[in-house]
Amino acid sequence: MAKSLFEIQELDLPGVLLIQPKKWDDERGFFMETFHQEALVEAGVIHPFVQDNLSFSKKNVLRGLHFQKTPHAQAKLVRCVFGEVFDVAVDHNPASETFGKSVAVTLSGEKQNMLYIPATYAHGFCVLSNEAIVEYKVSDYYHPELAGGIRHDDTRCNVAWPVQNPILSEQDKKWPIL
Repeated sequence: MAKSLFEIQELDLPGVLLIQPKKWDDERGFFMETFHQEALVEAGVIHPFVQDNLSFSKKNVLRGLHFQKTPHAQAKLVRCVFGEVFDVAVDHNPASETFGKSVAVTLSGEKQNMLYIPATYAHGFCVLSNEAIVEYKVSDYYHPELAGGIRHDDTRCNVAWPVQNPILSEQDKKWPIL
């Protein structure tokens, strides 16, 4: 019943879900439920979320690829509220059958689609529009001592980033390859 609030598509990494909320449009604008715990649990989003994060970025900014190590690994539910981003999940677990594999989708404020990324994957995005606001829920609190990352240009991940010279943070420039 509640599941009908969203169209759910599992992508090529186990557990990574592309989620499209149902949208009600009329002459005033639109309405949608972007979070409904019961419906998302029915769809396989099993982690409870404890924190919401919001980032504003300009065109060609690339954030990632980030993850948190156990015991505070973070599952994420990512949505582009405004603008458009190229959003990526990467399997960084050497013991996994899909180690090094990545999936990418375009998230946009127009579609209000979301990407659910289980805690076992790294995450990153780059901004395609002039500006973008990205909101994401996380399943655990941030612990800087457990922060991890992968270089965005690691050839093992085979991510076809749609930007030639991304704008990176100093930290993102220094992450290791897989």
